[in-house]
Amino acid sequence: MSRHWVNAAIAALEADFQRSADTHLIRLDLPAYPGIPLYFKDESSHPTGSLKHRLARSLFLYALCNGWLREGQTVIEASSGSTAVSEAYFARLIGLPFIAVMPDTTSREKVARIEFYGGRCHMIEGADVSAASRALAAELGGHFMDQFTYAERATDWRGNNNIAESIFQQLRLEPHPCPRWIVVSAGTGGTAATIGRYIRYQPARNACTRLAVVDPEHSVFFDAFKDHKRCHRLDRGSRIEGIGRPIVEPSFLPDTIDRMIKVPDALSLAAMRALEGLLGRKVGGSTGTNFVGALQVMSEMKAKGETGAVVTLICDGGERYLDTYYDDAWLTAQGLAPSAAQQDLIAAALGGASPAGALELRDAG
Repeated sequence: MSRHWVNAAIAALEADFQRSADTHLIRLDLPAYPGIPLYFKDESSHPTGSLKHRLARSLFLYALCNGWLREGQTVIEASSGSTAVSEAYFARLIGLPFIAVMPDTTSREKVARIEFYGGRCHMIEGADVSAASRALAAELGGHFMDQFTYAERATDWRGNNNIAESIFQQLRLEPHPCPRWIVVSAGTGGTAATIGRYIRYQPARNACTRLAVVDPEHSVFFDAFKDHKRCHRLDRGSRIEGIGRPIVEPSFLPDTIDRMIKVPDALSLAAMRALEGLLGRKVGGSTGTNFVGALQVMSEMKAKGETGAVVTLICDGGERYLDTYYDDAWLTAQGLAPSAAQQDLIAAALGGASPAGALELRDAG
């Protein structure tokens, strides 16, 4: 392996990082929740438009430093879209071919974005993208990046400008610099693991903070958290792209999580639409899932007379889903159109009521 090529590739990744500013932390004050400001870490402002930009960069650095990538080798990833978009960007940056293995239901907009960065898409039926990626890597002599295994270990959870450190740094001058809750969704589980570890690593600074992870329908993470078993399996994948998995992935670390909330998909999409009106911009479905979880913990805080900040994520922008989540005909065909009751539930939550009637809740311990 050429150390010269590896050194040049790492230098290119580091230079790209220096050209990129940190993502914004957007404050949203909802009148029904006095003393409980809500913050959105806007991960859609990365160069490739999503939270997965951080992960993709970390995965490339991890593979390069471990000696797993060589000049000219094809990089292969199992991804429903956003990770693949970001990995295609970084593969092009260091001159490697890239193939994304994804379900054939992935939105055309995400496929177009992968192809824009020079990647190819290998579509499969079903949800077992990891097995198909391993097979393709063996056939081509490529490297399977395997986000579902390495997401929790490729990122330095102790700091180094990871998402957790960035959130706490940006809150330093806010009225509540130590948030009561951080609410995130899980695709690989890597972001949740990074934040959960960082909270524990900085106890003097982050002692008041708890981590809640939201899970969509057709995902096993909630059940794995609830019964402490990793054997759960489904025969289909999540309808909320980028989050939820039909198997318990290696990067999902339930012991770093304080609480999980199960969110119905139609409720996520109702919240997504409501958030568009509040922020004046479109966001993705997983951001709607995050918003439901945030409203739940905020309503509980209000009922207890508590104050403090709640932080969640804008995972990606809604422009990627114009032909799916923002298309009423598509929603109806998929059985995902939010009902009047679900829309009323979100409206009530924005008014201070709890959306818990539509959720399954569990607190750790």
